[in-house]
Amino acid sequence: MAKILKPGISDEDAFEADVKVQQIVSGILDDIRKRGDTAVRELSVKFDKWAPESFKLSDAEIAEIVGSLDQQVIDDIKFAQEQVANFAQHQKDALKDIEVETLPGVILGHKNIPVNSVGCYVPGGRYPMVASAHMSVLTAKVAGVKRIIACTPPINGELPAATIAAMHFGGADEIHIIGGVQAIARMALGTETMEPVDMIVGPGNAYVAEAKRQLFGRVGIDLLAGPTEVLVIADETADAEMVATDLLGQAEHGPNSPAVLITTSEQLAKETEIEIGRQLETLETADIASVSWQDYGQIILVDSLEEACVEADKVASEHVEILTADNDYFLNNMTNYGALFIGPRTNVAYGDKVIGTNHTLPTKKAGRYTGGLWVGKFIKTVTYQRVVSDEASALIGEYCSRLCAIERFWGHKEQADLRVRRYGN
Repeated sequence: MAKILKPGISDEDAFEADVKVQQIVSGILDDIRKRGDTAVRELSVKFDKWAPESFKLSDAEIAEIVGSLDQQVIDDIKFAQEQVANFAQHQKDALKDIEVETLPGVILGHKNIPVNSVGCYVPGGRYPMVASAHMSVLTAKVAGVKRIIACTPPINGELPAATIAAMHFGGADEIHIIGGVQAIARMALGTETMEPVDMIVGPGNAYVAEAKRQLFGRVGIDLLAGPTEVLVIADETADAEMVATDLLGQAEHGPNSPAVLITTSEQLAKETEIEIGRQLETLETADIASVSWQDYGQIILVDSLEEACVEADKVASEHVEILTADNDYFLNNMTNYGALFIGPRTNVAYGDKVIGTNHTLPTKKAGRYTGGLWVGKFIKTVTYQRVVSDEASALIGEYCSRLCAIERFWGHKEQADLRVRRYGN
């Protein structure tokens, strides 16, 4: 039976925090709906102390920013984007249009059509999230999206040059320096200076995720990507240094980033807590990671790998690292997660930054019902039908007429009856 050695924040406290965020975001969205760019500019000044003449960067500004970077930075960005584009293209190639004759004369099919316009949000704040540009902008480009708007906030009043370069190399049609809820609302609702998009994608803080939630329906979204999460599943074959390093590597994202260890080894659990304390003494981001671990970190002790799998599916973490003697057991049996990182030679940072899989993944147990961002999220699978013979139309019409009568849809029934009269014997 699973035993919680270190509990995290209570569900009640987490719910209360979410309610506060919902109220704040609702007010901001309502303000932008009413006052457009005026509200956007005021919010940008309030939250980012940023009010340029234009939020949109010109081609000349982009060229100057890209030119300011060291060649190594540019080469590294391009290497990462090559990996992301390569995997996204393989995924796209797996999406096939189909057309089949299901009955003589009845032809059904589906087509995969890219979304026309997408707004890609790339977080900033404490960290310039360069990799998020690859994951959203570049993946949308591979999917065939015609208009890609990219937004990212300034960092301490400065332009995030590497992020801008990544957006540019990824294929963004427009790059805007603006952050937070105001960026999401501007792209989704449209203002005097921006046409609205059809879909909003990209991770962000709790406020950005809530803005996407409230705007869903007016625009499409990829998923509600909240604070990052990591789950490490380990047995006695794992070592505490690696487990602690990989937990803290995600806890540094923010003070509310859950980091969870599920283990069959009580000895490893104890050693990991000691090792986390040791690493926090020297970790440069310990001010954030220590709060996250204290408030949201958990350690769960289980009796077997089978029980570990059951508990892991309950956690449904965004990132799941497997460090056990039988890693394939989890690949073959786990069902609820965003992405798996199998064995000690890989880790969440690889997926976050460079290896090629997408790092925008489901959080807050959304892995129970959705996967992460991928090229297919930017593509609509739409159906069509064609009936090419009189006999087929009459046959389908007879069935349809009777089925419509069962439901008392008389107008529907007449559509079928008309075809039976016209094309039947």
